[in-house]
Amino acid sequence: MEDAKLDLYFQLNRKEPEQKNIKRLIKSKIQKSCSFSFKKVQPALTGFFPVVKWLPKYRFKEYVWGDVMSGLIIGIILVPQAIAYCLLAGLQPIYGLYTSFFSNIIYFLMGTSRHISVGIFSLLSLMVGQVVDREVQLAGFDLSEDSRLEGISPEDLFNSSKTNVSSVNLTLGVFNMECGKECYAIGVATALTFLAGVYQVLMAVLRLGFVSIYLSSPMLDGFATGASLTILTVQAKYLLGVKIPRHQGFGNFVITWINIFKNIHKTNFCDLITSALCISVLVAAKELGDRYKHKLKIPLPTELFVVVTATLVSHFADLNGVYGSSISGAIPTGFIMPQVPSLNLMSRVALDAIPLAVISFAFTVSLSEMFAKKHGYTVRPNQEMLAIGFCNIIPSFFHCFTTSAALAKTMVKDSTGCQTQVSSVISALVVLLVLLFFAPLFYSLQKCVLACIIIVSLRGALRKFRDVPKQWRISKVDTLVWIVSMLSAALISTEMGLLVGVVFSMFCIVARTQLPHVAILGQIQGSVFYEDAGEYENLTAVPKVKIFRFQAPLYYANKDFFLRSLYKATRLDPLLEIAKRKKAEKKAKQLAAKRAKENVQDNGNCQVNQILVPKDHEFHTIVLDCSAIQFLDTSGISTLKGVRNDYKEVGISVLLASCNPCVLDTLKRGSYFGPNEKDISTLMFYTIHSAVQFAGRREIAAFDSEV
Repeated sequence: MEDAKLDLYFQLNRKEPEQKNIKRLIKSKIQKSCSFSFKKVQPALTGFFPVVKWLPKYRFKEYVWGDVMSGLIIGIILVPQAIAYCLLAGLQPIYGLYTSFFSNIIYFLMGTSRHISVGIFSLLSLMVGQVVDREVQLAGFDLSEDSRLEGISPEDLFNSSKTNVSSVNLTLGVFNMECGKECYAIGVATALTFLAGVYQVLMAVLRLGFVSIYLSSPMLDGFATGASLTILTVQAKYLLGVKIPRHQGFGNFVITWINIFKNIHKTNFCDLITSALCISVLVAAKELGDRYKHKLKIPLPTELFVVVTATLVSHFADLNGVYGSSISGAIPTGFIMPQVPSLNLMSRVALDAIPLAVISFAFTVSLSEMFAKKHGYTVRPNQEMLAIGFCNIIPSFFHCFTTSAALAKTMVKDSTGCQTQVSSVISALVVLLVLLFFAPLFYSLQKCVLACIIIVSLRGALRKFRDVPKQWRISKVDTLVWIVSMLSAALISTEMGLLVGVVFSMFCIVARTQLPHVAILGQIQGSVFYEDAGEYENLTAVPKVKIFRFQAPLYYANKDFFLRSLYKATRLDPLLEIAKRKKAEKKAKQLAAKRAKENVQDNGNCQVNQILVPKDHEFHTIVLDCSAIQFLDTSGISTLKGVRNDYKEVGISVLLASCNPCVLDTLKRGSYFGPNEKDISTLMFYTIHSAVQFAGRREIAAFDSEV
C-alpha cells in the first residue's frame, strides 16, 4: 500500500513536447507569404476590403429600410456634432464635415463590424485641439484671435491675405506656401492624423493589438470621465461668452476655471441665456428619449432642431451685431484640393500621435467586438485596426482630423435598425448634401449653442460618478484605478492622464502579486478537500501538519513576503530557531569548559546534553499548496530550496502539492528534486490530501523505528 502511494507521481506520464524546426517554420511562412498565385488574390482582396464579400450577399428587402433610417438619423446627428466638435479641435467647422464624410466611406469599404459608427469623437477632438493650440501658439499666432471667415471659398482658408490673419511659411507636401492661422492649424491636425493612422497600420501589420489589453475598463472609464471634465471646462467660456485664451500645458482644468472666474464680470448675457435655454431643451429631450425609448421608433433629432432654431433666431435678431455674441462664421461649400500632410510638422507631433492612435483603435476594437457579440457575428480585430488606420491616413490628405468609433452614435445606429455598413454611406450622403449646399446657412449659429451640444453629449461619461459607490463595493482596486485615471486626466493633462492611468493599473496588478493573500488550510470534514481556515468554519486542523497556500506567482518581487508569511503562519522561523540552537550550543560548550576546569566533567556533559536536546514542535511537516502559483523564476526556486533546507535543519519536512506543469518543469530545471529527479516522489504530490497522507505514514514509520 505504501509503495503504491509513493509511486503516485509515476501514474501521470507527461507528453513529450513536439519538437519544431524553427528555421523550417520561418522559411515556410516566408515562402507562403511571398508566393503569388491568382487563387490568393480573391481571399486577399476580400480580406482587405470585406465589403467585396458581404455586399453581393446584401438582402435588399430585409436590410434596406433599417439601413436607410439609421443612416439618415446618424447623418442628421453628425452635422451639428461635426460642427460643434471643431471647437474642441481648434479648427474651422468645414473640417469636421470633411472628417465625417470620408471616415464613413472608408470604414464602409474596410470595416468588419456591421453596426459601429466611425467619425468624430469628442475625446480625440480634445486631444487634437490641445496639440493644435500648442503648435499654433509656438508658431506665433494669437490663440484668442477670432478669425471669423466671411464669404470665402474653401481654398481661401489656405490664403492668409484673404483671411486677414498673420502667416508663416509651411511646406505642405511638395508645395511651399504662405500659410495663415487656419491653414497652419489644419496642417498640424492632418500631420497628427496621418501619423496616428500610420501607427495603427503598423500595429496591425506587426500584430501589436495586444497593447489594448493594458487599457483596462476602469482605466478607460476614468480617463474618459476626466477628459469629459476637461472638455466641459474648455467649453465653459463659450457658455458664458467670455473670451479667455486656451491654456497650454499641465493644470489646464484649474487654470481655466481661475481665468473664467477672473473674467466672470465680462459675461455675455445673450450667450448665457441662449446656453441655459439650449441645455434645458437638450437635456429634457434626452431624458424623455431615454424614458420612452421603447415607444419611440426613432430618436428625437433634438440637436438639429436646436441648431436650426438657434441659427434662425441669431440671424433675424442679429445677435452678433447687437449683443456681440460669438458666431460660427462662414462655412464654405465644396471641397478643398487634397494636400500631402506636412513632413516638417510630423517630427513635432510624432509623440503626440501615439496616445491618439492607441485610444482610437482601443475604442474602435472594443465597440466592434461588443456589438458583434450582441448580434451574433464575429469581427477581425486586426482588420479593424487596419480600417481605422486608413480612416485616418487617407482623410488626412483631404484636410480631416483623427477619428474612431463613438459609443453614443453606435448605440443610436443599433437602436434605429442598422443591419450593415450601408447605413454609413447614407450618413455620408447626408453630410455631403450639407457640404455642397447647406453649410453657409449655419453662418449665424452661435458658438455657445455648439458648446451646449458638446456638453450635453458628455452626460454618459459624467454619470459614471454615480456608479462610484457601487463600484467601490465590488472592487476597491478598480475604483482606485478609476479615480486616479480620472483625476490625472482632468488635473494634469489628457495625455499624462492616459500614461498615469496605465502605469497605476499595472502597478495595482504588480502590488497584488507582491502582497497576495496567504492562508493556513484545514480539512473539510468527511472529505479529501482543504480550504482556508480563516475564511470557513467547521474545518479540521490536520494533526502535526501545516498546510500553507500562497495565492500568487513566486518571483523575485514577492519572495521576501512569501518567507515572512510562511514564518508567521507556521509560527516558526527556522533561521531564528537555528540561531537559537547555535547560541545554546556555544553556551553549553563554554559551560562544559568551565566545569572541566572545576573537575566536574560528568555534570558538565549532563548540562550540555540537556541544553542541546531539540525542542518538540507542534508539527513535523509543512505542505505548500502550489495550486495558485502560476509560475516561478530563479529567485522563486532558490527560495523554495532555502525553505526546504532551513526547515530540514530543525527537523521539519517540506512537501509540495498541486503544482501545475509550468511550475513542475521549472522545479525540474532548477534541480529542486535532486540529481535525476530521484526525490520527486517524496517531495511533490498531485493533491494536498496525498501529501498529508504521506506525511502521516512517514511519521508513523519513524515512530515505529524508534520503538
